[in-house]
Amino acid sequence: METINDKRARAALFRHRLAQAMADTGTTQSGLARAIGTDRSTLSQTLKDDGARLPGAHVVGACASALGVSSDWLLGLSDRPESAADLLSNALTLTHAPRALVDETIYGWHREAAGYKIRHVPAALPDMLKTQSMLEWEYSPHLGRTITQAINASRDRLDWMRASQSDYEIAMPLYELHSFAAGTGYYHGLPASVRTAQLNQFIELTEQLYPRLRVTLFDARRLYGTPITLFGPLLAVLYTGGHYMAFRDRPRIETLTEDFDRLIRQATVTARAMPGHLAELRQLIT
Repeated sequence: METINDKRARAALFRHRLAQAMADTGTTQSGLARAIGTDRSTLSQTLKDDGARLPGAHVVGACASALGVSSDWLLGLSDRPESAADLLSNALTLTHAPRALVDETIYGWHREAAGYKIRHVPAALPDMLKTQSMLEWEYSPHLGRTITQAINASRDRLDWMRASQSDYEIAMPLYELHSFAAGTGYYHGLPASVRTAQLNQFIELTEQLYPRLRVTLFDARRLYGTPITLFGPLLAVLYTGGHYMAFRDRPRIETLTEDFDRLIRQATVTARAMPGHLAELRQLIT
């Protein structure tokens, strides 16, 4: 916001914003005077004065509290009229996260961030890049009939990524794809045919959509990446397993973006090398 150095201009802005807040809340001079513990004539003088004098801090604070705005906004120190409590509430939200992408919440975040780079550390393999057989194996025990919704939702995300103006950068731990190809750990019991088809699709997508889609692998023994999606400078969403924690305040988004960018800078397998690496992993399938 533009810095206001002139005392007279700041006082004029205070009077303007005070009158605006009163109008927005339907508060009369008499009502506000009672709420802040002063007489109506004093408040009236404050609103009519065209000089450089501002009321004391206790009066400014009382007016802000009574009108549900911030003192900083009244004084021209902020362009956000919300109170500190409202700003904090809006900066962090907690949303239920389904087992798979079967709701509109995260899709809405993707649409909101159209045109911005979207950075993503998935909890396992990225849903939007999975084959139908992979989705059925993974989610049928949890979702039952809603598996069709999960499949359609994943297709929608992939179609959106193909058509949107956003670049997608995905960082995954090196061991995840190795375990997948070998059919160990979480992927124990996954048929070889499903693993082969999935790696083939990964190879196709990482070749076909590069550089708008860039997938890199980092060494989890040296670096840790928590499941997160960063929607440009607008939003950072942490996945806890049962919920999404969404941050909209710029300092946290910038910090989490720096953490993600460190995964990319220290990647063991770069986006350019991914198709070749995937082809090598395909040899592990038996």
